[in-house]
Amino acid sequence: MADPKGFLNHGRQVADRRPVDERVQDWNEVYPGGPGRALLPIIREQASRCMDCGIPFCHQGCPLGNIIPEWNDLVYRDDWDAAIERLHATNNFPEFTGRLCPAPCETACVLGINQDPVTIKNVEVSIIERAFESHNVRPQPPEWLSGKTVAVVGSGPAGLAVAQQLTRAGHTVAVYERADKIGGLMRYGIPEFKMEKKVLDRRLEQMRREGTVFRAGVDVGGELTGEKLRERYDAVVLAIGSTIARDLPVPGRELGGIHQAMEFLPQANRVAVGEPATSDGSAQIVATGKHVVIIGGGDTGADCLGTSTRQGAASVTQLEIMARPGEDRPGNQPWPTYPMTFRVSSAHEEGGDRVYAVSTQEFLGNDEGNVKALRLVEVDASFAPIAGTEKEIPADLVLLAMGFVGPEQGGVVDQLGVELDERGNIVRDKDYASTVKGVYVAGDAGRGQSLIVWAIAEGRAAAAAVDKYLTGGATTLPAPIPPTERPVTA
Repeated sequence: MADPKGFLNHGRQVADRRPVDERVQDWNEVYPGGPGRALLPIIREQASRCMDCGIPFCHQGCPLGNIIPEWNDLVYRDDWDAAIERLHATNNFPEFTGRLCPAPCETACVLGINQDPVTIKNVEVSIIERAFESHNVRPQPPEWLSGKTVAVVGSGPAGLAVAQQLTRAGHTVAVYERADKIGGLMRYGIPEFKMEKKVLDRRLEQMRREGTVFRAGVDVGGELTGEKLRERYDAVVLAIGSTIARDLPVPGRELGGIHQAMEFLPQANRVAVGEPATSDGSAQIVATGKHVVIIGGGDTGADCLGTSTRQGAASVTQLEIMARPGEDRPGNQPWPTYPMTFRVSSAHEEGGDRVYAVSTQEFLGNDEGNVKALRLVEVDASFAPIAGTEKEIPADLVLLAMGFVGPEQGGVVDQLGVELDERGNIVRDKDYASTVKGVYVAGDAGRGQSLIVWAIAEGRAAAAAVDKYLTGGATTLPAPIPPTERPVTA
């Protein structure tokens, strides 16, 4: 145990963010020097609050099964080399989860029953940042090659986890990505102020040195068909994500100025790192000087909010059909479940209005065919409109951030002949195998839209299943619980 009285002597303290008026002027991470460095002066003190519980429910809260009490104790004892070894034992990419995961481990922390939980996420990212700074994140190439080949389609967190695990197991792995750079939504969906792309690039460099081959700018299902994949590789892993965005089919949807969030965010992310917004020279979708309305109250909506603020929007309003959650854990969501509570992201600190329990009835347009306003109505707990509550709000730019409904169909999905379930996700069994022999599925493509931590966990588990298939039934790779035994939500 780190310090038997740590949780009594110290309160919870999270990393301080840069002042709002400073950080909205640039695209750098909101933490000074990054989140790992921002908390270093007090990180050992925070790690000491871990109680080394007899039953550490943080393990249950974390889909990866991170061995949290052990690395908390090691940080407290200033043994950073051992801490990163224990962290990497269960998580390939703690620098990603330490920035982007909503930390279900913290809501499951035993200390959180009647006090503020341990700052697990901040300790995690501090460990990995310290490891990179001390050159303690080294390539781990395999000692021998199996002669087996694997194609991983999709380079998001699930695909990268599959690739790294199978490369280290001795297989020759190629990762295919249709975008011009590797990283999936981490590259073009996550704004720089949440995770600078140098964080992604340094991990990709480690993977290249281990032997993973990256092939960006390849349209699998187009120029490279599913049939050719099956001919070239001994196994194929589909990690194509859940990328079909939920739409809003209400009157006026055809007006100009209404875009999906994933049309807006990738362009802004490219410009933030000095690249052209579009590859075809078309005009960038920008919020500058506009009244922006974001429909959707989740993380993607918050990313649109922070991006619009930095682009100089005249106003930003974020709409959510759900009622505003409370500050405290609801009675019907007891510990250690992940509760629906009111959360404030860095983007919300920077400005904008949040409007709850409303539904968009119609988009109103101007004479040029562009959106000029939204007609809203308040809704009750069953989302039924409340008579007499209709109102209009101005909107020059509307961003739809209502989540995703499944993987793209057609293309490689049809070419491989894999089956889909009633939700449009790719069917897989307890071993992540699709209905086509030798074709496996990991991440959101099979699970549905979920968290980055689930994507990495599924990637690791799918890798173990593929390794068994390629070796005839044996694997040394860790295999978390199968997808059929997991809840759908975090």
